[in-house]
Amino acid sequence: MARHTAIAWTESTWNPVTGCDQASPGCDSCYAMRLAPRLKAMGSRRYQNDGTPPTSGPGFGVTIHHDLLGQPLSWRTPAVVFVCSMADLFHPRVPDDFITQVFAVMAASPRHTYQVLTKRHARLLALLSRTQFADQVLTRAAALPSRDPITAPTWPLSNVWVGVSVEDQQRASQRIPALTSTPAVVRFLSCEPLLEQIDITTWLPDLDWVIAGGESGPDHRPLDPQWARSLRDQCTHARVPFFFKQWGGRTPTSGGHLLDGRVHHDRPVAASHP
Repeated sequence: MARHTAIAWTESTWNPVTGCDQASPGCDSCYAMRLAPRLKAMGSRRYQNDGTPPTSGPGFGVTIHHDLLGQPLSWRTPAVVFVCSMADLFHPRVPDDFITQVFAVMAASPRHTYQVLTKRHARLLALLSRTQFADQVLTRAAALPSRDPITAPTWPLSNVWVGVSVEDQQRASQRIPALTSTPAVVRFLSCEPLLEQIDITTWLPDLDWVIAGGESGPDHRPLDPQWARSLRDQCTHARVPFFFKQWGGRTPTSGGHLLDGRVHHDRPVAASHP
């Protein structure tokens, strides 16, 4: 079975890639970059490559793990799987061919639901919109062993949710239009850490889920309650599921996860977009 995770909006993680580089202000207190040096010191062979300061760090150099590619094919119990929780699958140092193989594994294991999240919106759109990329994914998937009933997957893959991270209005304006143009059955936003109030009403008709949360860590930036309320209210008006993960603080659980005294853990129902 997949490795369980404390990330509240998913069930399991799969990391065929580890390591990354900071891409925008939302990366300043990246949990994965903070965790990598400890994993390196503990001797984990997945975290021995160092990244380049100041955008990366010890144990956090982009590393491809070919031996983990087929991992989900052996997991018998259906799971919701966050892909590359310790990396960005669309980082420029991850080859197109390897991304194709990752998507082929997802296509060959439709019993699982996969969540792919990125800050590299331009590459996401370019690859997933490319007919050749889709054809290669489906061809490779057909050659993989699968425990699932034999069905011919179609593009976009019905079990893959695609999202972008959005921390402020500038990143919303850059990344969301690319996401809404990307072929996907479910499109979602991760507004975590939420660093200012943002207006996403223009794009909500083409979105299926919005996650929001505050930053955690010793240098965390506080989350203004009005920023979270604004996102919740925009989603409520547009009837888009809203998931409030945490207020953040020194630890992820420091501030709890209640917004105005309520738990907001709505999840999407798969929906197709043209």
